[in-house]
Amino acid sequence: MITAYTFNGTSYDIQPLNLEAELPPNILWLDILKPDENEQRWMQQLFVEEVPELDELDDIEASARFYRDKDGLHIHSLFPQRLGKEIDGINVLFTLRNDMLISFREDDLGLIRLLRHYMRQDRVEADNAVDLLLEIYELKIEYISDLIEDGYKTLEQTAKQVLQVEELRQTMSDLMQQEDGNGHIRLALYDTRRALRFIKRSVRQQSDDEQRRWIDEMLYDVESLLPHTQFLFDKINFQLDAALGFTSLEQSKVIKIFSVAAVVFLPPTLIASIYGMNFEIMPEFGWKFGYPMSLVMMLMSACGTYYFFKRKGWL
Repeated sequence: MITAYTFNGTSYDIQPLNLEAELPPNILWLDILKPDENEQRWMQQLFVEEVPELDELDDIEASARFYRDKDGLHIHSLFPQRLGKEIDGINVLFTLRNDMLISFREDDLGLIRLLRHYMRQDRVEADNAVDLLLEIYELKIEYISDLIEDGYKTLEQTAKQVLQVEELRQTMSDLMQQEDGNGHIRLALYDTRRALRFIKRSVRQQSDDEQRRWIDEMLYDVESLLPHTQFLFDKINFQLDAALGFTSLEQSKVIKIFSVAAVVFLPPTLIASIYGMNFEIMPEFGWKFGYPMSLVMMLMSACGTYYFFKRKGWL
C-alpha cells in the first residue's frame, strides 16, 4: 500500500496513491507499506539507482543504513513498538529526495498512525520534507521516553513481587520481557543518534538555523535518555539476581530439611543395623527387655541429635 501526503500550504491531504496518475507537484511524503507486485513495478520508476528490498531493511552496517546516491539521502531507522507486554523493533527506510520524503517499511507502525492523526488535525508544522522527517524523529524520541517511564513502573511492581514464591515465575517472565524491551529501546536510541548526526551533516547547506537547533535539541534528549536505559538494565539485573538468590535460598531450605532428617535418623539406623546382625553370640538376644531397650536407645539417639542441632542454631 502506498499513501500519498500532499501539502497545499495550510493543510495536508492524505489518500492512497493512484499508480496510473502522475505524482502531484505538491507531494510531501510517500509512505510505502508492504508493496504488492504492481506497486513494486511502479517503484522501479520512482527509484533511479536501486529499488529497496524488504530483506535490506535489517542491515546493521553503517554504510548500508546511512548513505547518499542519485535517489537522495537514505536513512535506515529502527523504531521500537510495544506489542502487548513485549517491545519489538521495526526498521524503516527513509529516502529524502529534494523536497519529498519516501518511507519504506514491512510492518505497520503505530508512530506513523499517530503522525497521520496529527496531520489530519493540523497539529504538524512541517512544510518541507526535512521538517517532516525531523517531526517523525521527535515523535520517536517522545515515544521512547514513554516506554522508559513504563519500564520504571513495571520494575516498581516486580520489586514487590520478587520475594513472593507464588508469583516468582510470572515475575521472572516480566523481568525477561523488560530486559529484551529495554535492549530494543537502547538500540533505537543509538540508531536515532547516528541518524540525526548523519542528517545534520548531510543537509547542513540546505537546513536553516531552526532545523539545526531542532536536531541539537533532539540529540541532547537522546543523550539524556541513554543513562536511563543503563539504569534500567542495572535494576533488571539486580532484581533477577535477587529472584535467583531467593530461589536458591528456598531450595537450600528444602535441602537442609532433608539433610537434618538424614542426620537425625542416622544413629537409630546404626543401632538397628547392629542388632540386625545374625551372629550367634550377641548377649542382648537373650535379654527379656532387649527389644524395648533397643527402641528406647534409637529414640534417645534421634532426640539427642535433634537437640544438638537445635542448640547449635542449625534448625
